[in-house]
Amino acid sequence: MDLRLAVYQLASAHALDAQQTRQLQEVAGFQREPARLAYWLPRGVAVLGAVLLGMGLICWVAANWEDFGRMGRFALLQAVLAAACVGAFAVPRARVPLLLLALLAIGGLFAYFGQTYQTGADPWQLFALWAVLALPLCFVARSDVLWTPWMLILATAATLWMQAQARHSWRIDSADLGIFVSGWLAVLLACAFVSPLLARWTGAGSWALRLGLVLATILITGTAVSALFGHDIESPYWAGLGLLLVAGVLLATGRFFDVFGLSAVALGINTLLVGGLTHVLFNGQGDGVGALAMLGLLAAVLLALTVQGILWRTRRETA
Repeated sequence: MDLRLAVYQLASAHALDAQQTRQLQEVAGFQREPARLAYWLPRGVAVLGAVLLGMGLICWVAANWEDFGRMGRFALLQAVLAAACVGAFAVPRARVPLLLLALLAIGGLFAYFGQTYQTGADPWQLFALWAVLALPLCFVARSDVLWTPWMLILATAATLWMQAQARHSWRIDSADLGIFVSGWLAVLLACAFVSPLLARWTGAGSWALRLGLVLATILITGTAVSALFGHDIESPYWAGLGLLLVAGVLLATGRFFDVFGLSAVALGINTLLVGGLTHVLFNGQGDGVGALAMLGLLAAVLLALTVQGILWRTRRETA
């Protein structure tokens, strides 16, 4: 129950006057500063400022494109990157936001490099190089403030690599199964990299892992479901379902248990199972209305069982 609502109910049940209600609110801590506010507020403002400054730098260079020469643009971006790195070592208290600014400056520098020289490199190569060069910054910061955007950058690189390597970007072909599995495993291995298993060395928390699991689930589910639009259930569907099942089993164990990540993976598994049932029921010869009713019933039962299983596992972990 909400604490404030409980206080109001107690005041009403015992017919407290205004002064007694204020005293009860003071006991409940309504007049006190929220716990850890003095710790998190300046850090949150600093991180937000670093994000706005990094994005503002990129937009400012784009807005003043004609006012700077080629060397001036490169010098500005490199100067911001160097100043952020030097400031991070000179001012330890501002290390995390300054390193986040440096990470964003690397992306802006690569984006401008690709637009200026037109090297012919695929976009995934720039994102992959960005992720590699940002790794030292993440290890120095040892914070999810950097590991979380790093995970987004790496997942983007894996997605663009899959699109570049597959022969048909608009159709999922079983012949490209190795490409899809390689891209999926790259994101899943990155999730393992920022998991509690290596937290002693990386310093990563839970948010980088959760974002990675959500991105991996979206990537695997989207590719596997797209395979169902062929005449038969293609092998990418079974490979994607198998990987998500393995990830779900690992996340349900005590050492790797995370209710957020487990819920995301379970949603992906449900989506694939319902998609497979849809493929089987509607590609066969039968009554469409009956198939739709059966599909709705099976989907509801599957969802209910999944929710109950996650709740049961959560209660066991809490106990």
